[in-house]
Amino acid sequence: MSSRPAHAESLTEAIQALGGTWNAERALTALFGAGYRPADVASGEKRARQVLRDLADAGVVVKTGERPVEYRRAAG
Repeated sequence: MSSRPAHAESLTEAIQALGGTWNAERALTALFGAGYRPADVASGEKRARQVLRDLADAGVVVKTGERPVEYRRAAG
């Protein structure tokens, strides 16, 4: 999996199916399950954080905490 839209789609599906709170570690695990293979954990977590921010901008998730940063599925 290498295309950026596919990352958002895969993570959106996981969030909708599993619910709960999401942080970079959980998002990376979901992306890994969808076939994403980062060069290392740090770059993978960075990508996961960016996808979560993109999903927040799109209204898919809402931020529920700052430290640690966590998101949950948006109501709707």
